[in-house]
Amino acid sequence: MIIFILPSFAGGGAERVTVNLLTELYNLNYSVGIIVFNKSGPLLSIVPADIPIYNLNTKSLKLSIIPLIKKIQQLNPKVVFSTLGYVNVALLAISWFLPRTMEIWIREANLPSISLPNNDHPKFMSFLYWLLYKHADRIICTSIRMRYEFISKFAVSKNTINILPNPVDIHKIRASTFKIKRFDNGGICYVASGRLTYQKGFDRLLYWFSNINNKSSTLVILGNGDLKYDLLRKVKSLNIQKQVKFMGFCHNPWQWYAGADVFLLPSRWEGMPNSALEALACGTPVIATDESGGIREIYNNSITIAKNSQEFIGAMKKVDIKNKNLKYDSLLPEKYIKENVIHIIEKWLADV
Repeated sequence: MIIFILPSFAGGGAERVTVNLLTELYNLNYSVGIIVFNKSGPLLSIVPADIPIYNLNTKSLKLSIIPLIKKIQQLNPKVVFSTLGYVNVALLAISWFLPRTMEIWIREANLPSISLPNNDHPKFMSFLYWLLYKHADRIICTSIRMRYEFISKFAVSKNTINILPNPVDIHKIRASTFKIKRFDNGGICYVASGRLTYQKGFDRLLYWFSNINNKSSTLVILGNGDLKYDLLRKVKSLNIQKQVKFMGFCHNPWQWYAGADVFLLPSRWEGMPNSALEALACGTPVIATDESGGIREIYNNSITIAKNSQEFIGAMKKVDIKNKNLKYDSLLPEKYIKENVIHIIEKWLADV
């Protein structure tokens, strides 16, 4: 059995990648299950009904530790897969209480060099990474840059580290874009997507958008989060209320991605941004900040990396408006197609 661990079914990129991997392995008849601290969140609706969900029904990581140990001991899986940094650290810290025959696979969702300094306890978390990550049976990175950081900064053996592209269900995504959605006032249509948090940089994106000085251009932001009302106040203060729409969490964001002229990624840190990959699958180019993780390693003319605010604004101004009557081909490199990604995991599982 392969057991995945998530705090909840929240709509973030790391959670979506986990659910995609879980589902694909299930479809290939692997024995899988998922442990969640709390069975809530929008992604629960896309988990196949027959997949076992073990709900610890707890409200925090601290309260989840003992129930998590007991549940893993009971299930005695071959592999446990975790992808969020604070859960990864906890899982490795309790590994002494877990079955010795079990392997712990840790996937890192963000670049440690940028994400850890923004943690509430940066020095302590960095120490825990250095102390514990080297004891994982497999560390899964999303980019070459991330792999280098674990080797150079956290003394992890290069033999433990593997790079796994994010799996993108290109067939499902493209089938979901048969009818595009577009907030169109006659100018450039921008779209961005992610949790409304400091990490995702929507506060600065609103400021950059206000500098376009084209009242016919529009911006759609998909996602929920704690900063929603702060961002709404910022929209009002910048006097761009008629040009910006917040759509909340969207089960089919790909209609918006396909309908937009460009996808914007203003993040302050990332690992490999799943939303940007999905936008490419929709045939929509991407403008990203220099801090946006592994997206810069995709050598694709459809991706623009902006090193600073002025470069980002300049790139936004140069976007070509799409022909709304055309369906654009995918711009996504083949290695991110889910079947190719799952083939890599199957090779790893064959060695367990």
